Amino acid sequence: MAKYERKKLEKKNWTANFALIGEAKVNDFTFKIDEKSEKSDWVYNVLNLGVDCGEKHGVVYTELMGGYGSERDNILYVHGKKEDGKDDFDNRFTIDWDDRFDESVLSEIGEMCFLTVGLEKDKKDKTFYKKFLSPYDAIAYIKENLQEGTVLNVKGNLKYQLYNDNVTVKKEITSIVLSGAEDSSKYRAKFTQTLLLTKDSLDKPDKDKGVLPVYAKVLEYVKDYKGKEVKQFIPITRLFEYEVDLTKRELVEKVVAKLFKVKKGVTEITFEGDFVEGGAVVTATEDDLPQDIKDLIEIGAYTLEEALAKCTVGGGKERRMILRKPVFKMVGEEGKEVPVVQKTEEKYAEEDLILDFMIEFGEEEEAEEDQDDNNEDDAENVEETSTEEDNSWLDNL
Repeated sequence: MAKYERKKLEKKNWTANFALIGEAKVNDFTFKIDEKSEKSDWVYNVLNLGVDCGEKHGVVYTELMGGYGSERDNILYVHGKKEDGKDDFDNRFTIDWDDRFDESVLSEIGEMCFLTVGLEKDKKDKTFYKKFLSPYDAIAYIKENLQEGTVLNVKGNLKYQLYNDNVTVKKEITSIVLSGAEDSSKYRAKFTQTLLLTKDSLDKPDKDKGVLPVYAKVLEYVKDYKGKEVKQFIPITRLFEYEVDLTKRELVEKVVAKLFKVKKGVTEITFEGDFVEGGAVVTATEDDLPQDIKDLIEIGAYTLEEALAKCTVGGGKERRMILRKPVFKMVGEEGKEVPVVQKTEEKYAEEDLILDFMIEFGEEEEAEEDQDDNNEDDAENVEETSTEEDNSWLDNL
């Protein structure tokens, strides 16, 4: 049998970001300034900022890290902008570290290369914004101007990491500015995330929480996995939840059919949702630390004791990502656009997700043997399996 030619996984029209409004939680672990690696010439700053987004959401932790080599010629990777001012991601180039504040150089760089910080007011009581190319400089400025309890609007990108079958979600800051929210009723902790769904993504309802568990996949670029070079996007499974009134079976059936039913292959869909972070504190041990935290310990950004204390405060708590509603997009001719759910059915075949791992890690032959064994039955039953709806679990509602 011919080898299966899998479709390359890509993040075209993909969204993974967050937006928080809440009060800054500043303590002895929030900043690390001009730390020096014990193993190289690397000098770096670290920001680990908690944002209290109110009783509904809890304290959500965000982060930022950057630095330079004290004994090397440092460069920054950037992209340009088009004639209309929009970012030109195809025009990629580098600039010297010493030119990162040169206005003549900065004027040629796309807006999305910059970190935005707005923590000061001008004489007219308007927020004064500064833009930075390097997190190193942004963190130093934030430390000088951020106070405990300041109400902030923090935005950034979500990054997912897989280590020892555990998935961590990093919230990397791209913008941190003063918020005009006058009271905690306006605090929020939202995210927008593109997901990949298969026929097995939806799990049995959790009656205690009143949610449908959704084991969706997200894409992240990795250089290596389990000691082997990968350099591609891989699918990472993460639990999301969709709140629905489980006492209304007809409503649940409609939700499943409209949003989560996958008839064939892999469906791509984008949701808006909320973070809910809280629950009982669990004391962390060294074995509980994810690899990225261990890496920070190794380079001297944190001592083991500091990391354990920090992870006990935040890492041991409940961290939920609750899906609220699908995202719309406008399609059609100009002036005649109509809104549709941002959803693409059969974006990939299920084999594209599985073989992404198996081919890279030497299990190719086993995969082909399994496919040969099942190929005849799959061909005969493909129409039946792609249309049959199994909602038997609804009988238990």
